[in-house]
Amino acid sequence: MLAVVKRSGVTEPFSRDKVVGGVRRACQGRPVDEDALQQLAHRVEEAVRAGGTAEIPSHEVGLAILGPLRELDEVAYLRFASVYRSFSSIEDFEKEIADLRRSVAGEAADGADRD
Repeated sequence: MLAVVKRSGVTEPFSRDKVVGGVRRACQGRPVDEDALQQLAHRVEEAVRAGGTAEIPSHEVGLAILGPLRELDEVAYLRFASVYRSFSSIEDFEKEIADLRRSVAGEAADGADRD
């Protein structure tokens, strides 16, 4: 059984439904269907279980969500990251958007190299 250790120190069983719920809020109003949310939660669960430990800090679950969510929907990713990373200014958003743009530009360049 995999347990998640919350910031408060409370330990609870890992819940794929909690992952889906958190991501669903970030995806509200976005063109993301339920199947995609379930697949993302499955990927997150696989990633945290691959660590091989019985307990994982909630912070690491959040980190495991960020990558797949970024691939799924960039706007939802920004929403989730802004809460998860406690963005406190417009500069935090600007930096994250600049990182996204660099990432997209890098992926486009990689794709062009393969053609």
